[in-house]
Amino acid sequence: MRRQSLPLVIGFAVLALIVGARAVLVESQRANRVAARQAIEYQDALSGLLSLAQDAEIGQRGYLLTGEKSYLEPYRQAVEPIPGQLARIDGMTAPDDERTLQVSHIKEALSQKQAELAETIALYDQGNATKALELVRAGQGKAAMDEIRASMDAIRRIGAATIAARDEHTDQVEAWLRIGSLAALLAIFLLGAYTIRESRCRFREVAVAQEELMHKNIALGNEIRTREKAESQIRQMQKMEAVGQLTGGIAHDFNNMLAVIISAMNLAQRKLARGENDIAKFIEAATDAATRAANLTARLLAFSRQQPLAPQIVDTNRLVTGMSDLLRRALGETIRIETVLAGGLWKTHADPSQIENAILNLAVNARDAMGDDGKLTIETANSHLDDDYAATNAEVTAGQYVMIAVSDTGTGMSQEVMAKAFEPFFTTKPVNKGTGLGLSQVFGFVKQSGGHVKIYSEPGEGTTIKIYLPRFFGPEEAAGPVARGDNLAAPVTETILVVEDDARVRASTTDAMRELGYTVIHTASGQEALQMLAENPAVALLFTDIVMPVMNGRKLAEAAIERMPQLKVIFTTGFTRNAVVHNGVLDHDVHFLAKPFTIEQLGAKLREVLDAST
Repeated sequence: MRRQSLPLVIGFAVLALIVGARAVLVESQRANRVAARQAIEYQDALSGLLSLAQDAEIGQRGYLLTGEKSYLEPYRQAVEPIPGQLARIDGMTAPDDERTLQVSHIKEALSQKQAELAETIALYDQGNATKALELVRAGQGKAAMDEIRASMDAIRRIGAATIAARDEHTDQVEAWLRIGSLAALLAIFLLGAYTIRESRCRFREVAVAQEELMHKNIALGNEIRTREKAESQIRQMQKMEAVGQLTGGIAHDFNNMLAVIISAMNLAQRKLARGENDIAKFIEAATDAATRAANLTARLLAFSRQQPLAPQIVDTNRLVTGMSDLLRRALGETIRIETVLAGGLWKTHADPSQIENAILNLAVNARDAMGDDGKLTIETANSHLDDDYAATNAEVTAGQYVMIAVSDTGTGMSQEVMAKAFEPFFTTKPVNKGTGLGLSQVFGFVKQSGGHVKIYSEPGEGTTIKIYLPRFFGPEEAAGPVARGDNLAAPVTETILVVEDDARVRASTTDAMRELGYTVIHTASGQEALQMLAENPAVALLFTDIVMPVMNGRKLAEAAIERMPQLKVIFTTGFTRNAVVHNGVLDHDVHFLAKPFTIEQLGAKLREVLDAST
């Protein structure tokens, strides 16, 4: 028995060694991530300190050049937080940290800079403007700022070198672990071969019982496969729910977009400070990055089934027919498009704009899979999903559905790709060719609408994705295709009341409406808004944020309409689970515009509501 158990003991020991080595590697990688995050936070703190110093300098220069006291307010707002920011940096710097020397240089240079700023302002206040400007031109302040930037660059180099050293050490550990794993696998294989040879001598003694055992093993294997299939479905459902709550996949895309915005704005600020006005390309880059960030947020909300929907009774055949021009522009002339529309198609109750987005997402994915040539088929049909189908597919309720199928003649998908196709940020496309959120958005919308989506595909044989939306039972007239991009230029005369508790958002919204030609009054709270309505009976529309302290937007709208029954209302917010959205669906007769929005979207929504009949 000892000879029999020896190979097993050795095998378990080898496995334990592999697991332990892997644990060491994982811990090392975790430590690297922590160090990288701390380095980023440290750089953010230094960047904030530099920004404060620059803001103080800008305020001082503005005051010296113009004599306007208003420039001293930004100067004071920048100077006051500097001690707190230095304390934060000190708290993040260990006593034995090699960055300590550079931090002390920054403190000394910053102290000199603050002294120079304070002295020039004092001289100017005493009426000695010439002496103040001579002190600025002497270059002591510039030298101090250069010293600050040089020290910060040195700190960045130190941080980068530390992280690089950690990564190099981790790579070495991983290389040795790989070699050790291969050697361990070879040892396990040899031990297995030895054990098999020894076991054959003893299997002859149980030949009679082997056949019965084999039959039992077959039955057990069938049961295991059945259970594994059910467990796989449960794990997939849990994983899809969990992924909707994670933010790890968002970090990469958002950091790239924020990097573009921050860089563009910093460059624009520097050029403006130098009196240069060629900043259009920086503004365009920042706007494009912000738009992509807004689209990313919308797609994530769709996947997590938390986007506000405006469902209507939809004639799917009519909607698909109305999309022909849009699909032709999106796919190009080289892709052949065919529609197969079922006669007597049932109606469904869903958001028509989201149905269009889902079909468009599937069509664009199909185009990418087909390349420059191929055929796209869009088919509609009445479908019944029975109890057997519902039992083998998660989150499916048996019943009648309207089916929309999008098929292509592209490269197809493997089973492994299909298993991950609906996961956010998963994509097989090359870098910068896809975000991995198109199918995730389709999945979230269909599930939020009570439907089902299924992929049928094989490598080299193309792909068919079927969307099942619940059948609607009722006589209501179906909605037509969603209008896109209507921009009717017409003079505007209405007065709008904007209610927004965030001062920056309120200012930008007000400026956008005035740019569109409207007369705008604004306030920060619901109580002030009611008072302004009483003083301005000519207000035609209330544009209010939903999430506000004391009185939220819904309560404000109810109180305002009670006083002015003809008042139109548009709600806006970045995200809300209540007030005007319940179970993911907008309340009846509610006009809603999600933040962030463009001036064009704002203008279209304002005209839609103002021109609507009461």
